[in-house]
Amino acid sequence: MNIAHSVVSLGAPAGAGVTIGNFDGLHLGHQALIRRTLAVCREDGLTPVVLTFWPHPRLVLFPDQGHMPLCTRQDRLDRLAALGVPQVLELPFDRDLAALDAETFVRRCLLPLHLRRLVVGYDFSLGRNRCGHVEELRRLGAAEGFSVEQLAPVVVDGTVVSSTVLRRLIGRGDVREAAALLGRCYGFSGPVVHGDGRGRGLGFPTANIRYPQVALPARGVYATRVTLEGRAWPSVTNVGHKPTFGRNELSVEAFLLEDCPDLYGRTLRLDFVDRLRDERRFADVEDLKTQINADVAAARRILETA
Repeated sequence: MNIAHSVVSLGAPAGAGVTIGNFDGLHLGHQALIRRTLAVCREDGLTPVVLTFWPHPRLVLFPDQGHMPLCTRQDRLDRLAALGVPQVLELPFDRDLAALDAETFVRRCLLPLHLRRLVVGYDFSLGRNRCGHVEELRRLGAAEGFSVEQLAPVVVDGTVVSSTVLRRLIGRGDVREAAALLGRCYGFSGPVVHGDGRGRGLGFPTANIRYPQVALPARGVYATRVTLEGRAWPSVTNVGHKPTFGRNELSVEAFLLEDCPDLYGRTLRLDFVDRLRDERRFADVEDLKTQINADVAAARRILETA
């Protein structure tokens, strides 16, 4: 997959079919957009281009709101490649780009690609203050020789799939419902770093995962899977502050339910399958160990059928 960061470096295809978005999380709605774009390009003999932005526009426009993406940049690019996207135009997002009106954006960033087909989502708008709605884009397309196709929303069990809904589900720990909208379990990758060693002392050695700057599920205990070099292990993961041991920094610690190699310094993929319980403070270590054993048993039951 070719990744360009400017219109000039991408080059000028003989004719392009383009879809545009942040594609935060690459959920089922995003996947539908990309697959439709690939399909129309096959039909018309066009070059498919996914136009996206980094960093996420909210991080630039509203830096004080604490917005956390649903995936890292690399994860997003890897998933685009897995979908079969040949060309990604990843424009660096800044306030100058945000200030462009829709027509200027189209003329600077789309027409040089010899745009013929533009595929957008049900709630798409473009340009400064999101003023470039589909009707405006179709007006431009009629004058410049490209068509605009707007897809209907993807709906799962009565819920319109969107990054906003996903962020809300993940934020309250509903990772099972989030997986239904993503088409996969929510997760991330991170290196294993040394922790305080308490898990080993309790008889439950854990992998302390340095999490990236993405949305974390709500504090609590989860049935999870850890993947390393293509092999997956069932696991139980605590996201939280370990209140039984006083005040601690937020950590993500996974206890693998089967023997595994030494993980320190290695990068793991952690996927959240289901929520087991809230994080809570226990009266003593023995109560905590009893609960961990119950968590392990519950996780095994869930992961055997998930």
